[in-house]
Amino acid sequence: MKKLVSILILTFIILSFFVVPVFAKTIKWTANSVWPPKNHQSQGLIEFAEKVKERTNGKLIISVQVGGALGYKGPELLKVVRDGLVPLSDFFAGSVAGDEPLFGINTLPFIVKDFKDAKLLMDVARPYFDKVIEKKWKQKILYTSPWPGAGLWTKKPIKSVADMKGLKTRTYDKNGAEVVRITGGTPYALPYSEVYSSLATGLIDSVITSTPTAVDAKFWEVLKYFQRLNITQAIDFVTVNLRVFNKLPPEIQKVLIETGKEMEDIMWARLEEVDNKSEKICNEHGIISVPVSEEFRKELLEITAPLREEWFKKAPADAKSIYEEYMKKREK
Repeated sequence: MKKLVSILILTFIILSFFVVPVFAKTIKWTANSVWPPKNHQSQGLIEFAEKVKERTNGKLIISVQVGGALGYKGPELLKVVRDGLVPLSDFFAGSVAGDEPLFGINTLPFIVKDFKDAKLLMDVARPYFDKVIEKKWKQKILYTSPWPGAGLWTKKPIKSVADMKGLKTRTYDKNGAEVVRITGGTPYALPYSEVYSSLATGLIDSVITSTPTAVDAKFWEVLKYFQRLNITQAIDFVTVNLRVFNKLPPEIQKVLIETGKEMEDIMWARLEEVDNKSEKICNEHGIISVPVSEEFRKELLEITAPLREEWFKKAPADAKSIYEEYMKKREK
């Protein structure tokens, strides 16, 4: 009996040298996402976490909390990650432009007209974004992920700027709000969670957003028409707290960086498919897609010109550099 006990004790001691260090190397993070579980941004972040777990052999496990489960709201997420309240989060760049004005360039009205333009702008802006987010906000961008262009969802068909007058529109950032104001409407800066009820009660009668958000919110129950205006082409960032990142072993840092690059390619490649699929779902549920004429687009471009001019007057110097380089490459 004593011999058996001695063997068990010896076995435990030996295992403690080999097994415990393995478990001690397992790092667990919580990642935040404000988007619903089936949204393409949430799904992308979950996919990223799964790849990281597999490629680190379980040494870094990222638990993704979606739908705003952690209680953080979009406009505060730049500070949330900086302060280490969560090590990693995705967030809509435009929603944090109040804290970091440079990120407002992505939602400058009508600065891009299609997916190709959006990718070109992001490629030009990325080095500037990396610099400001690391030096000023103590974070690292792991990957960017686009949204389809923001359209106008309404209860009546909109075919001209004149038709937009009087609309009560929910917008997601200051730039969108200014578009509503300059076209004669009233913008409402409502949290996403209040959009459906506000439409149902008549507080608002329209929304500026992309097709995946329309699916998430089941707009077909409270709205009837979709105008693909491409007012803005929004971008999500997935960032990690720099101090937390720097504490990781080099091999895990490498996995995060390489997996981030891969996910960025994947998310941009999927964009058009996500957009088309989401619009089709809306159409199948009764939403009518209203064709947008070139005359209407020209009207919008002209009436919003002062908004772009005013934004650049107050924008950081880097914003002007981004725009100039973007326009040169766009015109080639």
